[in-house]
Amino acid sequence: MELGVEYMADLMISAGSSTTTVEGDLSLNCLSPEVNWWQVPQDDDDFRRLIAPAISQSSDFSTPNGLSDESCCFQSSKTAGDTPTEEPTSPAAGDTPMEEPTSPAAGEEDKALRLVHLLMAAAEAISGEQMNRGLARVILVRLKELLAGGVSGMERLATHFTDALQSLLDSAEGLRRGNTGYPAGDVLTALQLLQDMSPCASFAYLTANQAILEAVAGERRVHIVDFNVNEGVQWASLIQALAGWSNRATAPPYLRITAITGGNRKSSAAAQETGRRLSAFAASIGQPFSFRTSRLHQGRIFMPSAVKLVKGEAVVVNCAQIKPCSRAAVGSFLAGAEALGARIVTVVEEESVITGAGGGEGDRGFVGRFMGELERYMALWESLETGYPLQGRVRGLVEKVIMGPRITGAVRRAYGLPPEERESAAEWAAAAGFGRVGMSFFNLCQARLLLGLFNDGYRIDREGTNKLVLSWKSRRLLAASVWSPSPAPATSQVFGWESPDALTDSI
Repeated sequence: MELGVEYMADLMISAGSSTTTVEGDLSLNCLSPEVNWWQVPQDDDDFRRLIAPAISQSSDFSTPNGLSDESCCFQSSKTAGDTPTEEPTSPAAGDTPMEEPTSPAAGEEDKALRLVHLLMAAAEAISGEQMNRGLARVILVRLKELLAGGVSGMERLATHFTDALQSLLDSAEGLRRGNTGYPAGDVLTALQLLQDMSPCASFAYLTANQAILEAVAGERRVHIVDFNVNEGVQWASLIQALAGWSNRATAPPYLRITAITGGNRKSSAAAQETGRRLSAFAASIGQPFSFRTSRLHQGRIFMPSAVKLVKGEAVVVNCAQIKPCSRAAVGSFLAGAEALGARIVTVVEEESVITGAGGGEGDRGFVGRFMGELERYMALWESLETGYPLQGRVRGLVEKVIMGPRITGAVRRAYGLPPEERESAAEWAAAAGFGRVGMSFFNLCQARLLLGLFNDGYRIDREGTNKLVLSWKSRRLLAASVWSPSPAPATSQVFGWESPDALTDSI
């Protein structure tokens, strides 16, 4: 499905002008994978405090700023300043003591605790060499019964994690699910809505693009090799920024993008569709542009020889994965950046417990990694619930098209990737001896200015000279870093150098 140029412009502008909130965070640091948390009594105060923010919102979005009566669920019914209207009386002998009524908020807290306990129990049943499939299925059936018709944030989140565990179990038993892909138009619409709700996507794109613009300033030709082009939202923003250079003394540089895709036809076709939309958008604003794709060898190895280079162009490698990938894919791509003579490498990644990013906790087993992902998405849910309580259909589209597939992918990676494969791109770059390229003060200010458009609770931290981290409260969400590979060898002709006039790869 091809979108009009006007739609692409709206999407690109949204990435830099969001007006509300983002993915949030609950602190579940006390959840040790060594403890059977589903056996902990459900009146545990510490655990309740961790769960409460994720369940405070339901289908009632009429309360201003997403607040609800449940936000007071941990306040005592009588504070120090209260003046009782009656003296409490003790029941007479033989009378049955009156039970205090249970508030709806307390009931939702209990249900949230049960959901977390059951999710952990299901993960425990699925993990290990001796997978107890029967027990796992019983637990998942019970979860679906509890979640039927659920509208609270915790219930919706638990539904996605239940579906992810069900998918794991079905795969283990050789069952195949139908195609869960969504039309490109739905994905773009959901992405635009998510950018209005959360600064995460805009932070990733704007931070990487600013580093690229600073690195290629004054160049006549720019070539970006992109590991994960997705819907091309990042490059719509960059295209507009480069086109703005025409207002200055020099013309905008010629921009080429090579999108690296998997080995299957579906990913290549999706990238080609993205290229067509970007080409139409670039033409509409007068930006010289061309786009091509290059497949990973055997679906996982990057071959620099497949990328056509032009003498005199500034090469930039972009690795905005957003999700952890295997060592083979990330390592070969970043090693290829060195072979291609890339000027800089921009990396944007989730701060995931699957890799060493953000936690440094090592291999915690599937249950521990599963709980880490649940913690992270509870944080995202909290931030969205706190800052942008949208109506059901809008919120449902974002959760169904964007968040649901991401949760399924995160759970699959937590289960399937062996310890030696869990490595972030930034960790690989540091281990490979890549140099750290300092983030400019302007880039930092731009990122912090972006957060001013959203709900309080987000913050930007500078880590070293080359890394910015976006957090919700105490939970790290995304990290953007800039690296410089070692100088490329003098045998660049083996990578298919072409003259600028020989290019025929424009779409």
